[in-house]
Amino acid sequence: MSADPTATDPDPRTRGLDYEIVLVAYKSAGLVRGLLDALPGRPVAVVDNGRGVDGLAEVVAGRPGVRYLDGPGRGFASGANLGASTSSHDIVIFVNPDSSPTPDVLDALAADVAADPGLGAVSATTVLPDGSVEIGVGGWEPTARRALVHAVGAHKVFPTAGLWARPVPGQPIELDWLSGACMAVRRSTFADLGGFDEQFFVYNEDVAFGRSLREAGLRQRVRTDLLVPHLGGGSGDGKTHMLRLRGASLVRYVRMHHPAATVLGIRLALTLGYAPRYLLARARGRTGLAAEHAAYVTGLWRGAPANLST
Repeated sequence: MSADPTATDPDPRTRGLDYEIVLVAYKSAGLVRGLLDALPGRPVAVVDNGRGVDGLAEVVAGRPGVRYLDGPGRGFASGANLGASTSSHDIVIFVNPDSSPTPDVLDALAADVAADPGLGAVSATTVLPDGSVEIGVGGWEPTARRALVHAVGAHKVFPTAGLWARPVPGQPIELDWLSGACMAVRRSTFADLGGFDEQFFVYNEDVAFGRSLREAGLRQRVRTDLLVPHLGGGSGDGKTHMLRLRGASLVRYVRMHHPAATVLGIRLALTLGYAPRYLLARARGRTGLAAEHAAYVTGLWRGAPANLST
């Protein structure tokens, strides 16, 4: 009996999988280097939103199947759209530079999309360095009630009642949107739906894309059996800056799709939850943590910082 050629061949095309990885990077050349070293033979588009500030072009140069794109510098959504729109592959897999999917995980995501025309997107489950599942691997349409559940910590008791999901490994869960940290989508589907909404500089473009998938009648699936290490903020600007952007992006999304009463309800609920956390952190002398809570609430009410960078 002849040997199975797919047993040792690293090229996914031998298994009928035609995909390209899209990395949107900002001041994360070291992370990108490590990820590319771990994925030899995989086609990758590296979109540099840092405009060469950290020598990312040199990291990419000379690597077979890896292409460098000078990003627009207008946030994750525009960089991801550039990578996808210039790809010649059937499937694109968006991967954050601070995540570490294995080739087997990427192959499994691509195989799911290729096998099911009704599946709009599929993602892996990201886990933090301590091995715990990251909250926010996906979630549900924002409502004031869901925001209140999260704000008071009740999502720890009722895990499907809050805004953001933290699934149990191996247990299926139905979500309204998937995180773009490690997500596969058919390139034609992504193009037909207009890609990620570039009104979102960073955060909530995946929530908006999930809404587009639902409106198109396409399903979404998070693979809770595929666990991918994720640093959770290992790339991008400072944490307080990014948390303010997170709060601002949530409000932008809700304003676009919900009445003013829902916007106010979500703002009030999350402020109710984070204000006591801020005061407690201050009382304990944890000024950095207090600043992070304050930055998030500031984003909810005052919007994004004046000077944005990805």
